[in-house]
Amino acid sequence: MIIVMKAGAAKKDKDEVLRRIKELGYTSHVIHGATRDVIGAIGDERGKSALQALETLHGVENVVPILQPYKLASLEVKKESSVVRISDTVSIGGSQIIMMAGPCSVESEEQILESAVAVKKAGAHILRGGAFKPRTSPYSFQGLEEEGLKLLAKARDLTGLPFVTEVINPETADMVAAYADILQIGARNSQNFALLKKVGQLGKPVLLKRGMAMTIQELLMSAEYIMSEGNQSVILCERGIRTFETATRNTLDLSAVPVLKGKTHLPVVIDPSHGTGNHHYVAPMCYAAVASGADGLIVEVHPDPEHASSDGAQSLKPEKFEIMMKKLRLFAEADGRTLLRYRNTKGTLSRHLTGCPRVSKRYRNTFRSFRMFRIQSGNLTERINTLQKYLYQFRIKLRARGTSNRFLHVTIAPHLFVAALA
Repeated sequence: MIIVMKAGAAKKDKDEVLRRIKELGYTSHVIHGATRDVIGAIGDERGKSALQALETLHGVENVVPILQPYKLASLEVKKESSVVRISDTVSIGGSQIIMMAGPCSVESEEQILESAVAVKKAGAHILRGGAFKPRTSPYSFQGLEEEGLKLLAKARDLTGLPFVTEVINPETADMVAAYADILQIGARNSQNFALLKKVGQLGKPVLLKRGMAMTIQELLMSAEYIMSEGNQSVILCERGIRTFETATRNTLDLSAVPVLKGKTHLPVVIDPSHGTGNHHYVAPMCYAAVASGADGLIVEVHPDPEHASSDGAQSLKPEKFEIMMKKLRLFAEADGRTLLRYRNTKGTLSRHLTGCPRVSKRYRNTFRSFRMFRIQSGNLTERINTLQKYLYQFRIKLRARGTSNRFLHVTIAPHLFVAALA
């Protein structure tokens, strides 16, 4: 049952409804709407007549039975679309299409940092990368585990991008949540109910992927497990289902987007990388996903897919991803939506560094390429950390241009620094 409060209902009225729901042995879930709040009462269906009596309480507009087996995820509970807040600058849902991009798995520090800088440059809003990898074969690469999480956190520090990564069991869920901005439940765990309950208790946004043989209703029931634990920040992900077709890795069910939009208020994103298994098909499916009404996309991007530890065949190279993003903006605009570049309002390295164009002839003659920077603020330790971060970016940019990445870096003074290519 859902108890719809009147617009502008006082806090004491809501508290009284919550108290009565608890008295009757039900669990309450408050959902804040644009104009009024809705309170879901979850429990034994046989006592719903007692809940109906709550309609007489002050501040209550009406009490409505929920017909769907999924209660909190249903449009019956919340008519307007939910917006899931990831960070101060990134939210999923609404008119802004969100792009999540990065490698399938974290392989090394250089690989994940290079990927993070590349996808941010192209306009991605969230970095993706797997630290724990549940694989079909026990002999395949299983991920760097906590070391991978630390590298993802380092990439976030470098670029400002929040990151999404997979959690594969309840035992490591707390560890992953300590690092990640979004917890991903993969297709193989989409009906691991102990894990769904655990991530529901952690309070972090959850990206829930559809299982390979899951119906739409089963996907929504899995979302219900997470939401029933008090976590309303759930993002649904269509990543392809298994059919008789062998031309693609899976069959990407884009019809799931309008179907879900007619059943739930939760945002929906599309994973065309796993949905097709072939990098040639990723861009067309991204364009189609935007046209179908998806709130976001999650795409695999790898700087060297030919030598990737996992899923190289379905990963885009950074330059191809950048081209796709430019075209994708046109599709977003045609649909009356936007695909804006990520903006880090907390500050980027450019706010701490100023270019120093005057470099002596000795440096000009000795080195083929150089950069010189002045640190604007911070103590000595903060300045050194800032310089180290920028050096990663400088090295990655040089590598992207096909230039040797051997460096000589010289500290001129506590506030000056030269990064030079030998």
